[in-house]
Formats: sequence, structure tokens, C-alpha cells
Amino acid sequence: MRLLHTSDWHLGRAFHRVNMLDAQAAFVGHLVATVRERGVDAVVVSGDVYDRAVPPLAAVELFDDALHRLAGLGVPTVMISGNHDSGRRLGVGAGLIDRAGIHLRTDPAGCAVPVVLRDAFGDVALYGLPYLEPALVKDEFGVEKAGHEAVLAAAMDRVRADLAGRAPGTRSVVLAHAFVTGGQASDSERDITVGGVAAVPAAVFDGVDYTALGHLHGCQTITERVRYSGSPLAYSFSEADHRKSMWLIDLGEGGALTAERIDCPVPRPLARLRGTLEELLADPGLERHEEAWVEATLTDAVRPADPMARLTERFPHTLSLVFAPERVPEDQVTYARRLAGRSDQQIAEDFVAHVRGAGPDADEQAVLHEAFDTARADATVREAAR
Repeated sequence: MRLLHTSDWHLGRAFHRVNMLDAQAAFVGHLVATVRERGVDAVVVSGDVYDRAVPPLAAVELFDDALHRLAGLGVPTVMISGNHDSGRRLGVGAGLIDRAGIHLRTDPAGCAVPVVLRDAFGDVALYGLPYLEPALVKDEFGVEKAGHEAVLAAAMDRVRADLAGRAPGTRSVVLAHAFVTGGQASDSERDITVGGVAAVPAAVFDGVDYTALGHLHGCQTITERVRYSGSPLAYSFSEADHRKSMWLIDLGEGGALTAERIDCPVPRPLARLRGTLEELLADPGLERHEEAWVEATLTDAVRPADPMARLTERFPHTLSLVFAPERVPEDQVTYARRLAGRSDQQIAEDFVAHVRGAGPDADEQAVLHEAFDTARADATVREAAR
């Protein structure tokens, strides 16, 4: 069976205020063409279909167009909700849409109810695990302490139990939206840390022929059978070196697996340039970036006059301007630079140490963990209820 694995479409998202809807529509066209031209038997979409719980109308219309075009090809599609989606909204009409071969899996309680397809070698059971916010699903899965590993392990126990009751030789595919240990993050994923821990081990998915992951935006192979497709488009300059693609997975007899990367259309390349303003304007080696979306980091000791206006004369698609003077005294380092790369938990602990003279002890750290987890869960509920 030939599967096309994609995820993290983030329909409705902009790139530094640049509307990406046309680029997202071009990707949908590329996806449909790939399905038709490469003889794909099923499409799997591993979450974050939309960029937010209440997407703009244009994004909903593009999603609707994608579903109609896939259904028109007669190729089954399995989708799960991600941490950016509202599972309840995405799942509206799932029962009816299911009849068209579009299978939306947004309810955690249904994670062990697979979509069963058949090829020359027998059945393939596709299990959709929507994003599992630990604080919201721990009761459903009967876990005492809310954490990503605990709820995913409980969900996978249900999957394996269902699989054990199926015909011998049934192959299995799991769709999941999570941060798996060994994955490389970028700046454009929303933090899902719970209790100071975001990652879950790949071993959670043991016993499955293929795990189609979503959440991280870079295409990655965690193990031969556990992979991220990554997002089809770049959504931050931290993805400048990404090769955006989908996985074409051939699942053969006995679970034999081969994988091929299918490149996605690039609306415009990204470039991260660094140097003084005069260097960036004069360097002939930067000519190849003149039509790229540019993030320019200026290292001038003194901020130059009209830097953006001057940069856009050479690089008309400059979207981001960062000032990072070289050899800046420590007391002049900006607040934003001091916080760069630090989690909410680390920032809070640093604040406690600053005002009290000593960092939080283990009990206080636990209180901070619980507070951030509760705030994140509350924010998820509020966003879904909008």
C-alpha cells in the first residue's frame, strides 16, 4: 500500500505578515497531483491542518477545496487534529464526510478505532491519535499524572489491544501529533511543554509498522518506522535550511517499508544574512539572495540610518531586521536577546533568583510546573470555545 504522509499545513498562517494563502493553495494542488501521478492509495495528514482554532474563512475554503479534490480522486484520506487545531471544530460533520472517504480523527476516545484499508497483502489499519493535551485527556486514559508520555502510552496501549484482535498479518499505521525524542525543533512550533517535559520516546510507538508524525516542521527520520513529514512551507526563518517535502511510504507484505521524499513547491527561498549594513549592500556574493525573503542581522556598532529602506533597495523582500552589534557590553544586551531560547519555566526561575537572591527549590519548581501546565490547558480550552 502506498501512503502519502504530510502534516502541519497551518492553513491561514502568514509569514512575517506575508499572506501565504496562494502558496498553500499551490501546495494543495501539488499534493493532489502527486496522489494522481504516483498512484497513492491513501493520504495521511498528521495534524495542524489550520494555524489556529478559529481559522479565517479563506483558510476554511481552501481546506474544503482540498477535501473535495481528494475525494474526487477516490483516494482515502485520514486526518487528525493538532495542537493548533480545534479538534471539535475540525471534526464537525466527520460522520458524513467519512462516507466520502475523508476520515477525520479528532476525538481522543476514538483513537483505537482504525480506518481499515485493504490491498493484495491483506488489511492495513490506520489509527488516528489527535493531539492529546495531557491535562484535558488524562481522565479519558486513566492516567494519574498528566504528561505527554503517559497519555500517549495509554493511547498506544489501546491501539495495540485493538490490533491484537485483528487478523494475523494486519499491518498498522499510526498518525500522531507530538514532540518525539530526537526530533529537531524550529522557531515556528507552538510550545507543548508539560511539567517541564515536551518530548516522548519513540519506543511509545513500538509494535506499529509506520508512525506518521506531525508537530515538528522539519522533515525528519526518528527511526526507519517513525518519521516527521514536516510542514510543506517554511513558517519562520529558522527553517531557511529545511528541504520541504512529504513522505511517500510503500508498505509491503509483512510490513516491509520503503520511503521516498517528495519535494514541495517553494514560493520563494529564504536567506539569513549577517554583517554590517555596508557589507550586506556591497557583497557581490549575496546577489543570489536578492529575490529571496531575507532576514538581515546587522552587526554595526552604531545603528545606521534608515537600514530597512536601504536594504530593500537591494533585497526588496526583506521581512525581518535584527540588530546584534558585535562586542556589546553585557549590561547593554537587550532583554529579548537575554530571553532568546529560554522556556517560560526557565524565565520564571530566573526571575525568582533575581528578586530573592536564590532560585526556587524543588517544591517551588513543581508549583511553577503546575501553574504553567494549568495556564496552557486553560488557554487551549478558551481558544477552542471562541
